[in-house]
Amino acid sequence: MINNSPASYAFIRACIFFLHYIAPLSAVYCMAVLLLRPSTYRVPLVLEIWAIAETAFFALIYVPRTIVLQRAATHPELLPREQRRELFKLCLDTVEDPEKYLSGWMRGAPASEIKRENVKELFCWAFLNKKDHGPEDDDELEEYADETELCLGRRLEPGRGNAVSLRVTVDRFQSLHRSLLWYFCVFFVDTITFSSLIWNSFHFHSLPFSQFFDVFPLRPFGLLSEQKTPAKTLTYWHRPHTSKARLPILFIHGIGIGLYPYVNFLSQINKSSNGRDEDGDIGIIAIEIMSVSFRITGAALEKDQMCFEIQQILRHHGWHECILASHSYGSVISSHLLHYSETSQLFGPVLLIDPVSILLHLPDVAYNFTARKPLRANEHQLYYFASMDMGVAHTLGRRFFWAENILWKHDMDGRQVTVSLASRDLIVDTEAVGRYLAQDGNGEPKKEEWKHREWKGKGLDILWFDDLDHAQVFDSRRNCEILAKVVRQYSLMERRGKSYGAAARDQ
Repeated sequence: MINNSPASYAFIRACIFFLHYIAPLSAVYCMAVLLLRPSTYRVPLVLEIWAIAETAFFALIYVPRTIVLQRAATHPELLPREQRRELFKLCLDTVEDPEKYLSGWMRGAPASEIKRENVKELFCWAFLNKKDHGPEDDDELEEYADETELCLGRRLEPGRGNAVSLRVTVDRFQSLHRSLLWYFCVFFVDTITFSSLIWNSFHFHSLPFSQFFDVFPLRPFGLLSEQKTPAKTLTYWHRPHTSKARLPILFIHGIGIGLYPYVNFLSQINKSSNGRDEDGDIGIIAIEIMSVSFRITGAALEKDQMCFEIQQILRHHGWHECILASHSYGSVISSHLLHYSETSQLFGPVLLIDPVSILLHLPDVAYNFTARKPLRANEHQLYYFASMDMGVAHTLGRRFFWAENILWKHDMDGRQVTVSLASRDLIVDTEAVGRYLAQDGNGEPKKEEWKHREWKGKGLDILWFDDLDHAQVFDSRRNCEILAKVVRQYSLMERRGKSYGAAARDQ
């Protein structure tokens, strides 16, 4: 994320202005040429062709695609009522400020405008996966409203106020057009990423040629790859695992421009102050999630399909146990892998960097990513380049179901887990997440000493980075080295009483 200086604000606003108005200006020029046919005020031929291409791209690709993407979401199967009740209670038990909690889910509305029907409408979406509730739902929703009153310590006024609830998967989501110039920039960064990962001994596993046109911008370097992905839709980068005593690593990136921000981190995993390890290299598989990488491609995979395809990839390389590391949105996929019985057994230690899946029932992630009006430089960067991207907006608006994405503390019991948090994170309430993770057995939150604990590599560790924003931990080689050291230490640990090498030999 960009910093919040006046210079950064001016820079990001200028970039957004330039990129956003290319298509409208191109369309105006093309209309003027068609209708007015000026003979003396024509731009050079190259720019005229570009303007025609931008106009056609907007009219023939963006507009129809936004209509298709607004189709209703297919929600997961509804949990039984008893499990819904348990989930609701777990949510309320981990809410520190009930008034702030409700206001956040009501887009910042004051308490006077949040009445009983508003709350029932919110819970109807959150726990029943429906936009509107009927008489058959009243008993359950009334129960949730009563429990909310107890948590608030006051009565909810009857009726409906002016508050509008934030119901991500049933609300109409917004997106903004991206120019062809922007997609050229994505292609350029993708090429740099490809070259950097090849330089660092990674091999690209591409889609078959028949699926070459499934991703835009096109990825011609994929045609040069001899290795093809064993999965149906997922592509990935693989660094072979040659170590006999260490665990390999599966890495899943977050929303952004693919693996580009993570190249330094991935390259440092096999580097240390002691030089190259004589035991061999730690294997790495870095999955590519194209639907959240500023591309035009298919919809994000559903939970079961994502887990199945990742399982196919791990089996293809003979990985029977590995470390799971992820960043931001990647923590959602990590949650699925840890919940899914057939994949959870494949993972030993876990590293979650800037996770969005912990305390996901709080409104911060949904509000900050989809509803907040940007003011500061980093907020404008997040809003325009991430939140308003077609693929990202569709993923969050039609494929992001909080109840199956959330990762609770008890889900991590029995594992070595490190959670990396940034103090100035503009998406996640990292203070709340840190306090929740630092609770002792009696449920009492620890004091802020948890921010400064020494990393032990046992149980649940928290890494706290002062004065960093979301994803900025990857901007510094020093901080990347801290994360890489965690992974290297985890890679030496044993699971089920034997090392990865022994486990692989036993298969």
